Amino acid sequence: VAARTAQNMESSLAVPTATSVRAVPAKLLIDNRIVINNHLKRGRGGKVSFTHLIGYAIVKALAAMPEMNSAYTEVDGKPVLVRPEHVNFGLAIDLQKPDGTRQLVVPSIKAADTLDFRQFWAAYEEIVRKARGNKLTIEDYQGTTISLTNPGTIGTVHSVPRLMPGQGTIIGVGAMEYPAEFAGASSETLSRMGISKVMTLTSTYDHRIIQGAQSGDFLRRIHQLLLGEDGFYDEIFEALRIPYEPVRWVKDISATHEDDVAKVARVHELIHAYRVRGHLMADTDPLEYKQRRHPDLDILQHGLTLWDLEREFATGGFGGKPTMKLRDILGVLRMAYCRTVGIEYMHIQDPEERAWIQERVEIPHDKPSREEQLHVLRRLNSAEAFETFLQTKFVGQKRFSLEGGESVIPLLDSVISAAARSSLDEVVIGMAHRGRLNVLANIVGKSYAQIFGEFEGNLDPRSAQGSGDVKYHLGAEGDFVAEDGSKIHTELVANPSHLETVDPVLEGVVRAKQDLLDVGEAGFTVLPILIHGDAAFAGQGV
Repeated sequence: VAARTAQNMESSLAVPTATSVRAVPAKLLIDNRIVINNHLKRGRGGKVSFTHLIGYAIVKALAAMPEMNSAYTEVDGKPVLVRPEHVNFGLAIDLQKPDGTRQLVVPSIKAADTLDFRQFWAAYEEIVRKARGNKLTIEDYQGTTISLTNPGTIGTVHSVPRLMPGQGTIIGVGAMEYPAEFAGASSETLSRMGISKVMTLTSTYDHRIIQGAQSGDFLRRIHQLLLGEDGFYDEIFEALRIPYEPVRWVKDISATHEDDVAKVARVHELIHAYRVRGHLMADTDPLEYKQRRHPDLDILQHGLTLWDLEREFATGGFGGKPTMKLRDILGVLRMAYCRTVGIEYMHIQDPEERAWIQERVEIPHDKPSREEQLHVLRRLNSAEAFETFLQTKFVGQKRFSLEGGESVIPLLDSVISAAARSSLDEVVIGMAHRGRLNVLANIVGKSYAQIFGEFEGNLDPRSAQGSGDVKYHLGAEGDFVAEDGSKIHTELVANPSHLETVDPVLEGVVRAKQDLLDVGEAGFTVLPILIHGDAAFAGQGV
């Protein structure tokens, strides 16, 4: 390999190159990467690096300027311009071996111009994984048309790489740093002045086939894309199914010291807008992906920009802190109001009730511990296994399956466990037919033998006889045992076929139980849980 590298370096001397250099503000790139990675962390996992985004910008820029993907060769001693059909995107990967020596390999992502960002990201990670595992093949090196090298990862600001025969261009990406003259400034000063980190892009090209103006124009095109032109970040957000808009590049809105109060007022307007309208941007449609936006929730509409994200504002106690960066304020607001649950409560007249909800909703999100996640998984498994067994064993029988709504089991488990820990007296559940048997088995504790017996036609002779789905009308009671061993009496109320009446009946049952207990100052110790029928999609009942 070392001999081959030496040979490549020798042959690169025959390529007459020149280099264009351009400095690009990295502020928008940094901000959108934070949004992307926060979203990935909450869901599928993984991380997007700056090089993923810059590499994708180079591929998109080549669509507008395909001449930068060309190469020079000679046939029978005559110069020929090669125009490849696709972009085979080379990545310069610096590998450190166990003995401390370093080796540079440049495999390529084939037909990168045909990939969306998610596919490009996966192909990039696969190439790096193969390189680190020493599993690259000859095919991985062949046919590279343009390369990217990233000396910025080791802090180099600017480099002029070598260009191999068979390629027209190699792009170098320098480190992201604040301009040197601001090296001594505090982060508050940099935020107040709206100073962005800068990275240097270099384009080293074969001067026989590419002119300096073309190379400079190519860097300008990459610069424009990295500042969000032509929907660059929108396309990335769509490929990753991130349900809100990317951060937009706009100039900072100047604010003198006298205007500081006005900016704080705008931040408070934004917080209020999220409390009132946040549910309109919540991701509550599992069938269709779309980017959600609402003008009232756009920071640009409130006279705030990406330059304000790192600035601190007085919040009046929002999020439990006297001052917060706008980025953190937006993080808490989106977490509380714009994830997969919509919450609308600002119409409530009583300020104490509103404050009660805010205290419980506007808090930073803690990821569940490994034990909690495994507990949820076990609950989902038991719900799934029960339905699968019924489907296999009692084919053709009416069974109002929970399939598609299995998450109601861990959800009920969580709510009732909290009630048990709080030493409430009882939990009473009212629900429609769908998923009822699963709740009886996995939550209320009705024995499997009894449920399967009812499928075999063995009904309790004391219960009122009815149609074939009588088992769905019956109530049941039992003891729910939480994971920590605490117990609580749990009852599922009986209900007729008129499902819309079950919830008001349940409230009456609970009121009667509370009157009988009459615990006085202790308040209400019977917890009613009302589960509505599935109104989410047309054709699925009321």
